[in-house]
Amino acid sequence: MLDQLEKHLVEVASFHSSNTEEIEAFRIKYLGKKGILNDLFASFKNVPNEQKKEFGQQLNNLKNAATEKINSLKADLDTNSDAKGVYGDLSRPGEPIPLGARHPISIVKNRIIEIFSNIGFNVSEGPEMEDDWHNFTALNLPEHHPARDMQDTFFIQTNPDILLRTHTSSVQVRYMENNKPPIRTISPGRVYRNEAISARSHCFFHQVEGLYIDKDVSFADLKQTLQYFTESLFGKSKIRLRPSYFPFTEPSAEVDVYWGLETETDYKMTKGTGWLEIMGCGMVDPNVLRNCGIDPKEYSGFAFGMGIDRIALLLHQISDIRLLSENDIRFLEQFKSAL
Repeated sequence: MLDQLEKHLVEVASFHSSNTEEIEAFRIKYLGKKGILNDLFASFKNVPNEQKKEFGQQLNNLKNAATEKINSLKADLDTNSDAKGVYGDLSRPGEPIPLGARHPISIVKNRIIEIFSNIGFNVSEGPEMEDDWHNFTALNLPEHHPARDMQDTFFIQTNPDILLRTHTSSVQVRYMENNKPPIRTISPGRVYRNEAISARSHCFFHQVEGLYIDKDVSFADLKQTLQYFTESLFGKSKIRLRPSYFPFTEPSAEVDVYWGLETETDYKMTKGTGWLEIMGCGMVDPNVLRNCGIDPKEYSGFAFGMGIDRIALLLHQISDIRLLSENDIRFLEQFKSAL
């Protein structure tokens, strides 16, 4: 009988489990109404008198050991349950990540890049801090040229030859210096001009300028490219080109798209005409080609430039250009679903 108690004590001491059902089965096995301890207590009367004292002590030890073991295992289960309540069920799928907002400037810029990429234009980039040659002189704007007054410029005080670029045409100059025709590239980027900040203008904004140079490029090629662009971006195919002046293109033109007069907003945007100016363009001046090491007798080309900010205001019906740079989360959250 004592040997039997020793075996049960060893079994109780060695039992371990984190499963509720296994722990309950162990409890019933030893402490249940028909369990081992009840049977052992019932057989106590059959133990020889000289062994009753030792048998009784060991029987109590077994009961206490079984009870403590069960209580300890249940306490461990409760601790694990509390931890799971704090950290959550680690086996569950993760919480969905909130969809971020894409800035309206990025939305429009990416769309413009996509449209021109479809017809073979690559993307070129350059520094925002430029020298006088790339920003002005190479573009047919030598020093003291009156057309420089068209762009109020931020110069670096310690070096008057260094400035914040006033257009991304400087990128086109760098591209022509380092690449041979045929050239077909667009140059998106931020530009700076010393202008008063208001609802319609800012001292920095974003442009996309395009350049195409090859043999026998004509004004008809330019018009066809712009026709494709306006139809792809605005869904409107009716455009007109008005004569204009830019120092680096000749002839030059302003491009208007017919927006229509269907709503009150259309009347405000187009000033009641239905036409909306979207960019400037023209054939690259031979002097610009020559300054960049390209023979104007062999090659010709066209260039165009547009403001991304203005198009973003137009497409998203934004009334104040300052909203694009204030980083107001309430404003940016409106563009969460835009790609």
